[in-house]
Amino acid sequence: MSQKQRKQSSKFLFFGAVALVCFWSLAPFLWQVLTSLKSSEEVIASPPVYWPSRLTIVSYFKIFSARPFSVYIWNSLIVAFGTTFLCTGVAALAAYAFSRLKLPGGKAVSNAILLVSLFPPTLLVVALKQLIQTAGLLNNPLSLILTYAALNLPFAIWVLANFFKQVPMDIEEAAQVDGLGRWSVLWKIVAPLSAPAIATTAILVFIFSWNEFLLALTFMSKDAARTVPVGIAMLSGVTIYEIPWDQISAAVVITTLPVVAMVLAFQRRIIEGLTAGAVKG
Repeated sequence: MSQKQRKQSSKFLFFGAVALVCFWSLAPFLWQVLTSLKSSEEVIASPPVYWPSRLTIVSYFKIFSARPFSVYIWNSLIVAFGTTFLCTGVAALAAYAFSRLKLPGGKAVSNAILLVSLFPPTLLVVALKQLIQTAGLLNNPLSLILTYAALNLPFAIWVLANFFKQVPMDIEEAAQVDGLGRWSVLWKIVAPLSAPAIATTAILVFIFSWNEFLLALTFMSKDAARTVPVGIAMLSGVTIYEIPWDQISAAVVITTLPVVAMVLAFQRRIIEGLTAGAVKG
């Protein structure tokens, strides 16, 4: 076998492996899409029907008629966007302070912040429930916004602080010579230069807030206050023994679309944020 043929074989094997990994990763979502387009009979058929004989979107209408699903989506949007703006804004301020200001014990505080992010939210459910109940914020979107922002803040600060350190000090010093203060330097110089990292952090916070289930189930007992993950879990059939897999699949598809749309809209920023600092030049 010639060298050219070996290169072609290697390239074919590489792209074949990439295609296999992509298919393996997308298979669960593709199965949800196909299930949402099947009739109720085909969903519960045995042996399973892999491809629907007739495409139907009845399940998409059922989830809005059976439950107030539009309310769940609206609640999730409020919580996710509110958490994203609050967490990213506070994290940017804290990260800039840690990366630029000589704070007493700053290194120990930054390490402690990173250590806090290792604790799973499950351990904090009881304490958080008591705090939210004392504050009178049960069934209020603000309870989830504040909680999600606090849980994501350590990670957001850590990511942004590392990125802010890569911004050359000469640029900030030149801006300060021109008369800009710390606030102006942060919002007019550092933040635009760090847009990829800020966008990446914001999207990760948004995805966490959109998909979180346990705290949303704990804090939101009223049906009108529930978010999408809890709303999907509450979907039921005609009887308590029936699981409406077609409706659940349709709900999963609908609620996945905003996340996919956001990632596609900011994919360039995400790639820049993930690869920033990997190459020096």
